[in-house]
Amino acid sequence: MSGTTRREFLGTAAAAGGGVALGTPERASAEGGSTPQSVAVLGGGVAGLTAAHELAERGFRVTVYERKALGGKARSMDVPDSGTGGRRPLPGEHGFRFIPGIYHNLPDTMRRIPFPGNPGGVHDNLVAPKEMLFARSGGREDIRIPLPWPDNPPAELTPDEIRRVLTAVLDTAFNLPLHEALYFANRLLVFLTSCDQRRDTVWERTPWWDFVRAGRMSYDYQRVLAVGITRNIVATKAEEASTRTVGTLLEAFAFNLLGRGADGPLDRILNAPTNEAWIDPWVTHLKSLGVEFRVGWTVRDLTLAEGAIAGAVVEDPSGARRTVTADHYISAMPVEHARRTWNSAVRAADPQLAECDRLETDWMTGIQFYLTERTPIVHGHLDLIDSPWSLTAIAQAQHWPGHDFPADYGDGTVVDCLSVDVSEWDRPGILYGKTAKQCTRTEVAREVWAQLKASLNDSGRTVLKDSVLHSWFLDPAVDGLGTPHPVNDEQLLIHPVGTFHHRPRSATKIPNLFLAGDYVAVPIDLATMEGANSSARQAVNALLDRTGSTAPRCTVTPLYRAPELEPLRRHDRTRYLLGLPNAFDIG
Repeated sequence: MSGTTRREFLGTAAAAGGGVALGTPERASAEGGSTPQSVAVLGGGVAGLTAAHELAERGFRVTVYERKALGGKARSMDVPDSGTGGRRPLPGEHGFRFIPGIYHNLPDTMRRIPFPGNPGGVHDNLVAPKEMLFARSGGREDIRIPLPWPDNPPAELTPDEIRRVLTAVLDTAFNLPLHEALYFANRLLVFLTSCDQRRDTVWERTPWWDFVRAGRMSYDYQRVLAVGITRNIVATKAEEASTRTVGTLLEAFAFNLLGRGADGPLDRILNAPTNEAWIDPWVTHLKSLGVEFRVGWTVRDLTLAEGAIAGAVVEDPSGARRTVTADHYISAMPVEHARRTWNSAVRAADPQLAECDRLETDWMTGIQFYLTERTPIVHGHLDLIDSPWSLTAIAQAQHWPGHDFPADYGDGTVVDCLSVDVSEWDRPGILYGKTAKQCTRTEVAREVWAQLKASLNDSGRTVLKDSVLHSWFLDPAVDGLGTPHPVNDEQLLIHPVGTFHHRPRSATKIPNLFLAGDYVAVPIDLATMEGANSSARQAVNALLDRTGSTAPRCTVTPLYRAPELEPLRRHDRTRYLLGLPNAFDIG
């Protein structure tokens, strides 16, 4: 069990110091004769399940091969040996779910997954937190921000209106000096009005830290707008993160904040553990569409014959190797796993596969603390912006109506789950002076708990009490902590400068091989469930094009861009071609 009891934890810490039928697109018979064509989907995360969903609705025979568990990094999981007296095991997870209103493709899929009593399917299980908290340490006042969903978006969207709104938000919410709030708002305006060519070249090569001139700004500016954004949202370092990637994300969030071009509120989460609210109903629905699943099957290699994939070499749950065959193959594994299956012959057939070796991943991993009392820190996410390990968290029970922790989960004493994401694994902590990778699993838990208390118990209030800590659960994908060779089996794609141009397309030069995953070039350009979903739709469309299918194509909705700014982007294209900076770029 990847956890410990409260007594063990505190002792060692002290020593250390009803079904609904939903409408779906008409199932079209796959082309190629009376027998439907077969597709092997290699990987059962969000990308793989999305590909299976779209293919099954179009009449293909689909088999999904997944090495570990369906849902991938998005899934929730049972804490071993934690349920007693007929109760469910405590819910653990790789990290808490965050499904913002800027997403469009993933919500569309969720609406097409039936859920008992929900007219809108699984999508109706999304709830909007009311606020978020930026917690400070050292006795500094925490910053609590309400998250209203605007009913009356601005009638006119001009550069001045955008600058005014953003400056007001930054100045009011974060108490930044006015000149710094103005400067950051102007930098974001530069990005919003930049043409695609400038974004893809200049801003792709510019680190976010440099773009926002963080080195000359205050500590708060650096922690909130440079480090906070990059480590807590895109899990990469501000000094390395591509401005193109970070800016693209902030562009969508800014318009979401203004009530423009969004599927829903800025912040949304599920109203139950992920598998209950989403993954399990999805798998059930896919099985009803004829999808078959092989869980515990690990893809080891792809064999090439006469220029096409002839089979996938897999290792079954017993450890035996076998070759599975299909008409088409969609590789839907994370990039660090997918590229291991591309041998020299496969790579030679499509040079873009070798480019994927230059993509980078990093650690962003979750730990859950189970509590015997409700801890109403904030009705939503909290960001511990001064924490060395860049912690973000959410107290989940308040968002799970109908789930009674004492009655339903654990041993009858747990009433809340504080789920924490650790984004920085290479910086010393406050308890041991070691990085997270250098700590043992227990030391990681003690250190995270200490950093939580340092930010939440520093203003004369005791928000987190040692006496309410029941146990903890650290993502089992992390292993070897405290040894010279720590490993993380489920890392996250990061976005250092220049890596956008190494991301592959969904269609490969191998006629029956297609790629899906958040590393594939997609409109959102970010390691997200939305990116995984979008890439799977692109892969299915590429497969349909290759086969000449008449089935309807999947929609792939890009992130919102305000049409009012299009003339300014066209003007910037002219300036870019003339070698001039953006008109708003005052340095």
